Amino acid sequence: MSVYTIEINDIKGSKLDFNNFKGKKILFVNVASQCGFTPQYKELQELSNTFKDTLVVVGVPCNQFGSQEPGTSSQIQEFCSLNYGVTFPITEKIQVKGKDKHPLYSFLTDKKLNVKKNSSVKWNFQKYLVDEKGNLIDYWFSLTKPMSKKITKHLN
Repeated sequence: MSVYTIEINDIKGSKLDFNNFKGKKILFVNVASQCGFTPQYKELQELSNTFKDTLVVVGVPCNQFGSQEPGTSSQIQEFCSLNYGVTFPITEKIQVKGKDKHPLYSFLTDKKLNVKKNSSVKWNFQKYLVDEKGNLIDYWFSLTKPMSKKITKHLN
């Protein structure tokens, strides 16, 4: 399995093709609009702007943690744009854990698929970094800020 074979739609319902991001790193972040970590959208946009030539940030809305992303696709899109000026891709709302876990998060969290490590998504704004060839580099829990050296050291 490869991150490039996974099918997912963007927030508007159109196919988001990860093949378009080959040659760049991808930071996947499960996001929510009503979370204590929601202000990280600002740093995610800053990270996206700072490393635009080598990185694509992808926000992945999920309502599995404290029901903190109850909005519709259009509400989520409007919230991100108006409050944080988000220009990076946002996917459709998905499940990141449990029996209905989306294949993207099966890949990111299962060592059998990503050949790097097992993990589980603990809360909103957990971050997974994939390299230019689609291989998992590492992941960070919600407390790790997007512009943290833990993440940016992989981007320079």
